[in-house]
Amino acid sequence: MPLDLAVVIPTLDEAANVIPLLQKLRAALHGIEWEAVFVDDNSADGTAAVLREVARHDRGVRVLQRIGRQGLASACIEGMLATAAPYIAVIDSDLQHDESILPRMYERIREEGLDLVVATRENPVEGPAGFTKRRARLSDMGSRLSRLVCRCDLADPMSGFFIVDRRLLEEVAPRLSGVGFKILLDIVASARRPLRFAEVLYRFRPRLHGESKLDIIVGMEYLELLLDKFAGHVIPVRFVMFVLVGALGIVVHLAVLALLFRAGHMTFLFAQAWATLAAMTFNYVVNNATTFRDRRLRGVDFVGGLLIFYLACSVGALANLTFARFLLLAGLPWWLAGLPGAVVSSLWNYGVNAVFTWRQGVRAMRRPWQQKGKECCSADPGNRR
Repeated sequence: MPLDLAVVIPTLDEAANVIPLLQKLRAALHGIEWEAVFVDDNSADGTAAVLREVARHDRGVRVLQRIGRQGLASACIEGMLATAAPYIAVIDSDLQHDESILPRMYERIREEGLDLVVATRENPVEGPAGFTKRRARLSDMGSRLSRLVCRCDLADPMSGFFIVDRRLLEEVAPRLSGVGFKILLDIVASARRPLRFAEVLYRFRPRLHGESKLDIIVGMEYLELLLDKFAGHVIPVRFVMFVLVGALGIVVHLAVLALLFRAGHMTFLFAQAWATLAAMTFNYVVNNATTFRDRRLRGVDFVGGLLIFYLACSVGALANLTFARFLLLAGLPWWLAGLPGAVVSSLWNYGVNAVFTWRQGVRAMRRPWQQKGKECCSADPGNRR
């Protein structure tokens, strides 16, 4: 029987949920030729090992374990590109999505010739079925912001539960950002034509096992996605974030300088040196947690990366001073001489640190699914039930 539907399920520390989810999917999708594609971000609780044991006896279960890459949206993209199914569903692994509506969603997208069918949460702002008031407010605010880049009037653009036609996926794949956790918004905002879509209502369930992944960093990733859709085709969003962190570092630098020089009565030279070190350390820690979160360094690598960051930024500072002095001697006003020097320093620091500190190399310029002439994932139509 030909494969009809793939269900892509991103996981991170969901070992307690994946078996119950599979049981629910089997019951809901009886009579449909389908496969489950789990994409696990190297979970510490052994989620991938649990799934591989299931996959030994069930050819309809596949496991993609990613090491060194993180992020729900990018996991969904790689999972969707790894299947040959003509229709692809995305569902969370935490059992909060109602899998029983999948057959209805599948029937609508196939019989009505739609690009997309979205499972829309009933009254998510009121939060009667699993949302705390705080999360409901965040979801509502996110939905309002998403309409700035969304090209179709979805009632719930923040939904993480939907079915997409493979033809639409292949159409938008080169433009997908893969940032953050709202892959539906990424897909809709990347489309360059009006989409044919439908919505199916469902009740959002409370989480039974594990912990929610919603935190401040995830919120920042959502804003990064919006920014990427606005200006990512002009300026890399990662570079914008790197510069914004550097701007905060200037504030830290001045605060430490004032504390040591004015309040601590330290000589200006030593105060400036300590302030520079503090600002560089601040920039490294914040960039590691935000700008390069998908390549976050830990343990020994964190210390090694910090040393490389110090060295790279020191060279950038020297380049800044050298270029600015050259322009000043050439007759430019001091402010006009200083600005290009700062730009050169920023470009240098970003480029070198992207390549060496966070070891991104060429991958800093292009995401895996955007590589030309390469297949980042292989579709295996033979590996199904």
